[in-house]
Amino acid sequence: MKEENEKLSKLEAELKAGGGEKSIQKQHESGKLTARERLDLFFDKGTFQETDLFVQHRSSNFGLDKVAIPADGVITGFGKVNGRTVCAYAQDFTARGGTLGEMHARKICRVMDMAMKMKAPMVGFIDSGGARIQEGINALDGYSNIFYRNSCASGVIPQISAVMGPAAGGAVYSPAMTDFVFMVKKTSYMFITGPAVVKSVTSEEITNEELGGALTHSTKSGVTQFACENDQEAIGEIKKLLGYLPSNNEEKPPYTKPADTTDRADKALNSILPENSNKTYNMKDVIKAIVDNGEFLEPSRQWAQNMITALARMNGQVIGIIANQPSFLAGCLDINASDKATRFIRFCDAFNIPLLTIADVPGFLPGSHQEWGGIIRHGAKLLWCYAEATVPKITLIIRKAYGGAYIAMCSQGLGADYTLAWPQAEIAVMGAEAAADIIFSKEIQAAADPAAAKEQKITEYRETLYNPYVAAKMGYINAVIQPSETRGKIIAALEALKDKKGNRPYKKHGNIPM
Repeated sequence: MKEENEKLSKLEAELKAGGGEKSIQKQHESGKLTARERLDLFFDKGTFQETDLFVQHRSSNFGLDKVAIPADGVITGFGKVNGRTVCAYAQDFTARGGTLGEMHARKICRVMDMAMKMKAPMVGFIDSGGARIQEGINALDGYSNIFYRNSCASGVIPQISAVMGPAAGGAVYSPAMTDFVFMVKKTSYMFITGPAVVKSVTSEEITNEELGGALTHSTKSGVTQFACENDQEAIGEIKKLLGYLPSNNEEKPPYTKPADTTDRADKALNSILPENSNKTYNMKDVIKAIVDNGEFLEPSRQWAQNMITALARMNGQVIGIIANQPSFLAGCLDINASDKATRFIRFCDAFNIPLLTIADVPGFLPGSHQEWGGIIRHGAKLLWCYAEATVPKITLIIRKAYGGAYIAMCSQGLGADYTLAWPQAEIAVMGAEAAADIIFSKEIQAAADPAAAKEQKITEYRETLYNPYVAAKMGYINAVIQPSETRGKIIAALEALKDKKGNRPYKKHGNIPM
């Protein structure tokens, strides 16, 4: 008995040593934690339960049968994160570069299946040289099985990917299929084809970081939602994100007893909008003023900055916020902003997170680049997802809401359950200057002083339609409120809508305009 126990302890120690001291030292020198260090930092102390530690590859191609790969290059298991069950895998770059083969993939698939059975979030720490070339199609099939599970789990359990090293070729698609992607600056990268291939095909010379680094994907492509300074920060942010999310689609988001008061009125909101409606301000100041303790978590904060997406709490209840940002592109909707909002709205709807939309939008961004890039198709996705969402939907119009963009920011006709407006709200088909040119063109041209006549007609149009009361009279706005009352009004609406049930016609799925 003693010998067997000692044998087990020795074997466990060997397997948990990964690629050995030299490989671990090299990992640290490159600015990265090891796979086991990442899991130790992620899970509550003493709660991680490893699965499939003894799994080994079974390939004999190209001398691989003479190569031992501890735990086959990936650590899998489950544990507690802030007291809640989470499943995870962490690829071990110190063990044969964390390359993925048949059994490596099988371990990941098994823990993903376990997460679905447990109805627990799934987190993947990716640090891999990609498919294990010696295993050929078995490695490719391994990726296929992971992708299939990503699809099955989508909308059932939250899926989070932390790219903490290389992810190239087919390896990039699993993180792209998950709900949120984290990357680490200067140590992680994602691309379909690397710099060497790019150079050979296009003659373009580019570095890993420029082609697929954390800043590239958080500012240019939108592939990653969080670009972090190091592994430790990334893990801390993942834990913070999980604090806003339910464990699965059958639960509501975790409630936190608020330290903030429900009826707190922020009088600064009464003067936050500039007198000139063409002047900018920071929408994040509005959000801070109304959410609990002024705190919110903002995915994709560096991409499509004309649109804000954020998770926050109001009276302890988690909400998803979608808001135009007037300080960037005047808050116009464009291709990237539409995609950013669409994905966030669909995630919130899948996981029972109520939506608060804050609109200050002058329209869709004009130009051939947008039209040729498919703004019609991308904008239609935004309309689609708002109409499709069945969670409570509250819309607040604080300034501009013009034309189709008014509709796209969750108008009442598109499915908003409760619509509010500040007294400064301008709800119209288009801006007053353009409207005057169209409606009163003949009168302006015939006037003795066309410039003065135009100004008079602009004022007439503003006084007639440029206020929220016209929409309120028609029932399109449920309440016009003082800005300082915003927090209390929204909390009251959220409380009233907390048991909302949405019904949709039976169908396999809709055909979203992709």
